[in-house]
Amino acid sequence: MENLMFAPPKCVLIMPRRGKVEIYIEVLEIIMKGEAKPTRIMYGANLSWKVFQNVLNNLITQGLITENEEPAGKDRDVKRYEITESGMNVLKYFRKATTALPK
Repeated sequence: MENLMFAPPKCVLIMPRRGKVEIYIEVLEIIMKGEAKPTRIMYGANLSWKVFQNVLNNLITQGLITENEEPAGKDRDVKRYEITESGMNVLKYFRKATTALPK
Protein backbone atom coordinates (compact mmCIF):
# COMPACT_ATOMS: atom_id res chain seq x y z
CA MET A 1 0.00 0.00 0.00
CA GLU A 2 1.29 3.43 -0.89
CA ASN A 3 2.08 6.01 1.71
CA LEU A 4 -0.62 8.65 1.25
CA MET A 5 1.05 11.22 3.46
CA PHE A 6 1.71 14.59 1.91
CA ALA A 7 5.16 16.04 2.06
CA PRO A 8 5.47 19.31 3.97
CA PRO A 9 6.11 22.41 1.89
CA LYS A 10 9.77 23.09 1.29
CA CYS A 11 9.58 26.81 2.02
CA VAL A 12 7.38 28.14 4.77
CA LEU A 13 7.46 31.84 5.54
CA ILE A 14 6.61 32.69 9.10
CA MET A 15 5.84 36.34 9.61
CA PRO A 16 6.54 37.77 13.03
CA ARG A 17 3.50 39.06 14.86
CA ARG A 18 2.95 42.79 14.72
CA GLY A 19 2.39 44.84 17.82
CA LYS A 20 -0.48 47.27 18.28
CA VAL A 21 1.69 50.28 17.49
CA GLU A 22 2.88 48.70 14.22
CA ILE A 23 -0.71 47.96 13.21
CA TYR A 24 -1.88 51.50 14.06
CA ILE A 25 1.02 53.04 12.13
CA GLU A 26 0.32 50.83 9.12
CA VAL A 27 -3.37 51.81 9.08
CA LEU A 28 -2.41 55.49 9.36
CA GLU A 29 0.04 55.12 6.46
CA ILE A 30 -2.58 53.47 4.26
CA ILE A 31 -5.08 56.25 4.97
CA MET A 32 -2.40 58.91 4.40
CA LYS A 33 -1.63 57.42 0.97
CA GLY A 34 -5.21 58.19 -0.03
CA GLU A 35 -7.18 55.04 0.69
CA ALA A 36 -10.45 56.09 2.34
CA LYS A 37 -12.72 53.05 2.05
CA PRO A 38 -12.80 50.83 5.14
CA THR A 39 -12.59 47.49 3.33
CA ARG A 40 -9.60 48.61 1.26
CA ILE A 41 -7.81 49.88 4.37
CA MET A 42 -8.53 46.58 6.13
CA TYR A 43 -7.14 44.54 3.22
CA GLY A 44 -4.10 46.79 2.93
CA ALA A 45 -3.28 46.29 6.61
CA ASN A 46 -4.06 42.55 6.42
CA LEU A 47 -6.47 42.63 9.36
CA SER A 48 -9.69 40.84 10.19
CA TRP A 49 -12.84 42.96 10.26
CA LYS A 50 -13.24 42.69 14.04
CA VAL A 51 -9.65 43.74 14.78
CA PHE A 52 -9.87 46.48 12.15
CA GLN A 53 -13.02 47.96 13.74
CA ASN A 54 -11.24 48.12 17.08
CA VAL A 55 -8.22 49.86 15.51
CA LEU A 56 -10.44 52.39 13.70
CA ASN A 57 -12.38 53.20 16.87
CA ASN A 58 -9.14 53.75 18.81
CA LEU A 59 -7.67 55.99 16.09
CA ILE A 60 -10.89 58.04 15.94
CA THR A 61 -11.03 58.35 19.75
CA GLN A 62 -7.43 59.56 19.81
CA GLY A 63 -8.17 62.12 17.10
CA LEU A 64 -5.72 60.62 14.60
CA ILE A 65 -8.34 59.99 11.89
CA THR A 66 -11.82 61.27 11.13
CA GLU A 67 -14.82 59.33 9.90
CA ASN A 68 -17.04 60.95 7.27
CA GLU A 69 -20.33 59.60 5.98
CA GLU A 70 -21.35 60.27 2.40
CA PRO A 71 -24.69 59.38 0.84
CA ALA A 72 -24.27 56.42 -1.49
CA GLY A 73 -27.78 55.84 -2.63
CA LYS A 74 -31.12 54.78 -1.35
CA ASP A 75 -31.08 54.50 2.47
CA ARG A 76 -27.30 54.01 2.53
CA ASP A 77 -24.31 56.01 3.63
CA VAL A 78 -20.68 55.18 2.87
CA LYS A 79 -18.01 55.74 5.49
CA ARG A 80 -14.72 57.31 4.46
CA TYR A 81 -11.67 57.93 6.61
CA GLU A 82 -9.14 60.77 6.56
CA ILE A 83 -5.97 61.28 8.54
CA THR A 84 -5.88 64.37 10.77
CA GLU A 85 -2.99 66.74 11.40
CA SER A 86 -2.36 64.90 14.68
CA GLY A 87 -2.23 61.62 12.77
CA MET A 88 0.33 63.09 10.37
CA ASN A 89 2.43 64.24 13.33
CA VAL A 90 2.33 60.76 14.86
CA LEU A 91 3.52 59.25 11.56
CA LYS A 92 6.37 61.76 11.30
CA TYR A 93 7.41 61.01 14.88
CA PHE A 94 7.50 57.24 14.37
CA ARG A 95 9.30 57.50 11.04
CA LYS A 96 11.96 59.65 12.66
CA ALA A 97 12.23 57.23 15.60
CA THR A 98 12.55 54.14 13.39
CA THR A 99 15.27 55.72 11.21
CA ALA A 100 17.24 56.63 14.35
CA LEU A 101 17.17 53.07 15.69
CA PRO A 102 19.83 50.58 14.58
CA LYS A 103 18.65 47.79 12.31
